[in-house]
Amino acid sequence: MTAAAHSGFPWVGFAFAAFAMVHSIVACVVMRMRTRPWRFTVNDLVPVTILKPLCGAEPETYECLRSFCDQEYPEFQVVFGVCDSNDPVLAIVYRLQREFPQRHVAVAIDRRQHGSNRKVSNLINMMPLARHEFLVLSDSDVRVERDYLAQVSAPLHDGGVGVVTCAYRGRPRRGLWSLLGSMFVNEWFMPSVRVAAMAGSRSFAFGATIAIRRQVLASIGGFASIANQLADDYRLGELTRRRGLRTVLSEVVVDVCVAERSFGDLVRHELRWLRTIRALRPVGYGFTFITFGMPVAAFGTLLSGGAAPVVGMLAITALARVTLHLSMREPVSSSWQLAVLPLRDALNLALWVWSFVTRHVHWREVRYFVSRDGSVQPV
Repeated sequence: MTAAAHSGFPWVGFAFAAFAMVHSIVACVVMRMRTRPWRFTVNDLVPVTILKPLCGAEPETYECLRSFCDQEYPEFQVVFGVCDSNDPVLAIVYRLQREFPQRHVAVAIDRRQHGSNRKVSNLINMMPLARHEFLVLSDSDVRVERDYLAQVSAPLHDGGVGVVTCAYRGRPRRGLWSLLGSMFVNEWFMPSVRVAAMAGSRSFAFGATIAIRRQVLASIGGFASIANQLADDYRLGELTRRRGLRTVLSEVVVDVCVAERSFGDLVRHELRWLRTIRALRPVGYGFTFITFGMPVAAFGTLLSGGAAPVVGMLAITALARVTLHLSMREPVSSSWQLAVLPLRDALNLALWVWSFVTRHVHWREVRYFVSRDGSVQPV
C-alpha cells in the first residue's frame, strides 16, 4: 500500500470527484427543466407600481427601461429614482415620459441618504410617489418581455406569499470580460440557485425582480429596515420569511446586461457577489467549492493518483459542464467560447479562495466593509 493510499487521500479524491460530478449533472438537468406558469385571470391584474432606482446610464439603459414601460397590463405606474439632478439617465427618463404619455411615469430626484446602501436610500425617497398596493422592484440593467408584469404580480394575490422573485440570464456585451461575467451568472450562480430550489430551499431573492405587497413591506419596517444591508434583496426575502410568508421563484427569466469592461471590473464585481454570500450564509459558503465542478474533480483525480473510477468521474463532469455551457449560451455564440471554460472555472475557484481574505467590497467606486450581519459601512 502506498503512502498516499495509507493516508486516505485516494478516498478524499474520490469524494471530491463524486460530489463535483453529481452537482454538475444535477445542475445541467435542472437548468433544462421548465416550471408551470402561474395561472391568473383578468381580474387578477390589479394596479401595480414599478420602482426603478437608477444611477448613471449605459448603452443598454434605454432598451432596459423602455421594456418596463411597454407592458401588456391594464394599469400600472413606473417610478424612477435618482439622487443627482445632473445624472445623465434623466435624459432617458424624460424621453420615456414623452414616448409613453398614456403611462404614469414619475421621477423622484432626491439626495437624502437614509443609510449606507445608496440604492435603498433611493427607494425610500421614491416611495411617496408610489400609488398602488402591489410593488415590483427591479434593477436598472434588467430587460423584460411584455407579459412580465402580469406573471410576477399574480402570486401576490395569495396571502401566504411574501416575495416573488425571478431567475435571470446574463447578456454579455462584446469582449472577454463581459463574456466571463455572463458565464458566472448563467453557468454557476443561477444553476446553483436552481439546484437549491429543487432541494426545497427558498432562501433567496434577487434584485432583478422583487414583487411585494405594500402591506407586507410595511410589516417588516419598510425599506428603512434594510438601509444598511449590502444584500438588500436577500434581506427583504428573509424578513418576510420570518413572518411565515413564502418566497416564490417565478417561472419568468429576465435578461440582465453584463458590462464588465476590464479584468479589474470583473474581479471586483464577483468578489462583492461572493463575499455577500459568505456574509449571509457563512457555513454553507464554506462548502460552495463543491459547485465548481471541473477544478474540484481535477483536484480529486490528482489526490486519487489517477485512479480509473475517479478519472471516469472527471470525464463525466467535463461532459456535463460542456453540455451546460452549450444549453445556456447564445445561439449566435462562437465555438471558441468552449476554450474559455477552463479559465472561467479556474477563476471561480480562485475568487472563492480570495473571498476569505478580507471583508471589503467595491460597489460603484466606493469601498465598503461588510460586517458579519451583512451590513456595510464605507471605508
